[in-house]
Amino acid sequence: MHSSRPHVRPPEAGAVVEGQDLARVDWWGTELEAVTFTRCRFEDAGLEELVTRRCVFDSCVLTGVRLGGSRHTGSAFLSCRFDRARLFDAVWTGCKLTGSQFPGAVLRPVTSVDCDWSWTSLRGVDLSGSDLSGQRFREADLTGADLRECDLTGADLDHSRLQGAALRGADLRGASTDAVPWRALDLTGVRLDLQQSVQVARAHGALVTD
Repeated sequence: MHSSRPHVRPPEAGAVVEGQDLARVDWWGTELEAVTFTRCRFEDAGLEELVTRRCVFDSCVLTGVRLGGSRHTGSAFLSCRFDRARLFDAVWTGCKLTGSQFPGAVLRPVTSVDCDWSWTSLRGVDLSGSDLSGQRFREADLTGADLRECDLTGADLDHSRLQGAALRGADLRGASTDAVPWRALDLTGVRLDLQQSVQVARAHGALVTD
């Protein structure tokens, strides 16, 4: 078991940090403002209750990171690895998480407002009961994810992969659902709008006329 590294101090506002080994840093409760991290490693870092504003994490490794209770506003986590990360009670507001991967991560309970999760890998992740209304999940991999009782109204689910996802009780009304694999889904108890109902019928071979 490696000890933490509390002597590694967080960067100042506006700093640009590239290729740094920040594994096991202890930045509990730190506030980061407009900092850019590129290809940095944060394995097993203690970032509980971290606050980021307009920060960028580009191609960073956050495997095993502890981000419980953290708050992020206008920040971007682009093509990052969140393997086994603990992200419960995190608040994401106006953030971009495009291309990031979350294998084995704990995300719920989560608060996400006006965020872009496009091209993320959320395979098998438990998001049940989450309010994800209006979020962007374009081409996201949600294979096997638990989306039961999720509010996905108005979300962008175009070309997302939902095979094996648990959807019972989810609300998809008003969501954009182009190329969603309806035939592969168990839609028991799922709330759909009229346009989606037509898509489902057509996916099952029905001839729908006006």
